[in-house]
Amino acid sequence: MDWLLLFKALILGVVEGLTEFLPISSTGHLILVSDLLDFNDEKGKVFAIVIQLGAILAVCWEYRIKIGGVVMNIGSSEDANRFVLNLFIAFLPAAILGLLFIKTIKQYLFHPVPVAMAFIIGGILILWAERRKHVIEVDRVENMDWKHALKVGLMQCLALIPGTSRSGATIIGGLFFGLSRKAATEFSFFLAIPIMFAATFYDVYKHRDILQFDDIGVFVVGFVASFISALLAVRGLLRFISHHDFTVFAWYRIGFGIIVLLTAYSGVVKWSAA
Repeated sequence: MDWLLLFKALILGVVEGLTEFLPISSTGHLILVSDLLDFNDEKGKVFAIVIQLGAILAVCWEYRIKIGGVVMNIGSSEDANRFVLNLFIAFLPAAILGLLFIKTIKQYLFHPVPVAMAFIIGGILILWAERRKHVIEVDRVENMDWKHALKVGLMQCLALIPGTSRSGATIIGGLFFGLSRKAATEFSFFLAIPIMFAATFYDVYKHRDILQFDDIGVFVVGFVASFISALLAVRGLLRFISHHDFTVFAWYRIGFGIIVLLTAYSGVVKWSAA
């Protein structure tokens, strides 16, 4: 048993869980940390996708009552039908563009310097969004219509660029299009479920030839660490947004992105493809 590899899996699992639902980009953090840990080969990239499923299952657990109610009432409840339809509408744009362009995106953008630039740009956009007058049209996820869902889904497409942040794009997009802070955050949580399930199973199937039985231990450690840390992060974020905006995350993104760029161009850290 490779204890060093298991330790790397544990670290990456915690990083994934803590960052998946915060507007700071889990993919961006995983790319950077994987690069530092020298766990950024093809198998490492599959690992990074799979452990995201652990974080998604944390949301499923946290909202198990609501999700169960929706599943039980599909076809008989207008609210449940609208909720599922909205998720499907919001899911489609990123799913289609992902299938078309993910290979090109991974080839050119899954590297530390492009990620750092996306961190900074995303942080500036969050600062701009938080300074706008926020007019609330929808205070609860259940009150969203298909137009709100489509707009948020189109914003999610920006998250195909690593470092942008899927949750950041959908939450800030939701605020921009009239959702309350709580509604935007919860819809971002729910929207992660279909998109990440699809991404995980697609990536595992596509790279099934490079996976071996001996990899199970590493994947399990990362998966469990991701689940536990994501559960803590989701609960913490919901408490945080009841009293604060997202400005602190914007400054974190900008500061972190600048540090990565400075270390890359000064040669302090030998980032890949820097």
